[in-house]
Amino acid sequence: MNNNMQKKVFIFDDNLEILEMCTEILEDLGCEVKTSPTTNGIEDQVADYMPDLIFMDNWLPDISGIEATRLLKANDQLKDIPVVYFSANSNIEELAAEAGANDYLAKPFDIDFFETIVKKHTESVAK
Repeated sequence: MNNNMQKKVFIFDDNLEILEMCTEILEDLGCEVKTSPTTNGIEDQVADYMPDLIFMDNWLPDISGIEATRLLKANDQLKDIPVVYFSANSNIEELAAEAGANDYLAKPFDIDFFETIVKKHTESVAK
């Protein structure tokens, strides 16, 4: 596989400012970005895009971030896509563990740290 292939990142968050900021950072890193404010039909949304990495907010309309992450992790086609749980909750580590997420990022986050997490989960992807 060509390592220069653009990495695809899917962000689930209903906060427009966060989506815009994350999209900007990710595009600077050379990623292709898709965003969604809703977890409705989460499995179809993800399967249609097949991202290399997913950022999942905790508070989402329709299905909570925990429930959405669990659905993805229970789906054989999608379970290997890393999910980074990101939220302003103080117990984000517990929430991420409960959801079965691969990693977590507390909001508000440091941009350098956000980039580090993205690289950590996209650069070691050997498919």
